[in-house]
Amino acid sequence: MPFPHVCVMGLGYIGLPTASLLATKGFSVHGVDVNPHAVDTINQGNIHIHEPDLDVMVRAAVNSGNLRAATEPTQADVFIIAVPTPIRPDKSPDLSFVEAAARTLAPYVAEGNLVVLESTSPVGTTERICDWMAEARSDLVFPRRETAFSVAESEAREVFVSHCPERVLPGQILRELVENDRVVGGVDRASTEKTLEFYGTFVRGQLLATDSRTAEMCKLTENAFRDVNIAFANELSILGDALGIDPWELITLANRHPRVSILQPGPGVGGHCIAIDPWFIVHSRPDLARLIRTAREVNDSKPEWVLDKVKQRAERFREPVIACLGLAFKADIDDLRESPSVEIVHALAESRVGRILAVEPHIRELPPALREAGVELVDLASAVAAADIVVLLVNHKPFVRLDQAVLRDKIVIDTRGTWR
Repeated sequence: MPFPHVCVMGLGYIGLPTASLLATKGFSVHGVDVNPHAVDTINQGNIHIHEPDLDVMVRAAVNSGNLRAATEPTQADVFIIAVPTPIRPDKSPDLSFVEAAARTLAPYVAEGNLVVLESTSPVGTTERICDWMAEARSDLVFPRRETAFSVAESEAREVFVSHCPERVLPGQILRELVENDRVVGGVDRASTEKTLEFYGTFVRGQLLATDSRTAEMCKLTENAFRDVNIAFANELSILGDALGIDPWELITLANRHPRVSILQPGPGVGGHCIAIDPWFIVHSRPDLARLIRTAREVNDSKPEWVLDKVKQRAERFREPVIACLGLAFKADIDDLRESPSVEIVHALAESRVGRILAVEPHIRELPPALREAGVELVDLASAVAAADIVVLLVNHKPFVRLDQAVLRDKIVIDTRGTWR
């Protein structure tokens, strides 16, 4: 095996599945995370996040001896960076986690090693990783974009650095890590070739070669495309409400056109990808990314629109009980990152419009902000029985299967069109 030792920086929703998959493929994997609880949990063969079948794979990887977690990196042939890339309150990119990972692993990098950034990042981030590591390792040569196609320079290169963005769907990560096509972009041509060789050992999908900037922009483009189309659906739902039109019926009818495929509206857009990544494009050229910015603003404003709807209904009661169904950013997962549902529930609790009950079957406890605001986490049956107002925020399977007879005497606000 040409890459026997792999070090994965970050053991979250992408890093842990990637590390465990590689371990089951025969690689010796050293996983790194700053959270000691996560490290201890993994080393016991357990998981700290929810993903179908991930517990089985992690247990097998740990028991085989091929996966070990720690809070510090070690020497390896390949280093994969899979850490968060959030945005700041002003919508600018926060690359502190990527920079910290690059600087932390720099002392362990050796000649001929491959460093791959998988975290979705603004254009130019992979090149900045070269700069950050070069500051700590003047004894090594890192690739530079301006010499990307110089054969002589490529042959002299000592460390290879690339971007290979993940393209997986929560709930299907383990399958899609192997089956999906991957875009591979090196800072220089030699880095691209080295990365293609590595991913070719475990990816069955097609590997598509390019440069690091194009690979970075490709992932941002994929998510911005989806965000723009969701914004169109969300705007239709707002227009439909104002004009007395059922937006889901409208979209169903419009989609019968052979060249129309409108997505479904909801309470907003969440997750660490679609709700975040378009801002990276906007930040890079705010003068040019006008449509992308507008789509982000439409989707970011949708939770406030839902909140106003709930408050209007709540005015009919002195002390209404409001059951909010779903906190995750999408159906049938436990991921609450950037979730519009969490934003709505928190705002309702802070506004003191009534007693707020939250139902989220995929978590055991509420986030601290919701607990501190007085939100109660209860089961579905108890919430619906006690509620005056039922707000469907996420179309989890238990909610979809709910006998609608129990909603007969309730005020129902269905943001997903599930109970039409």
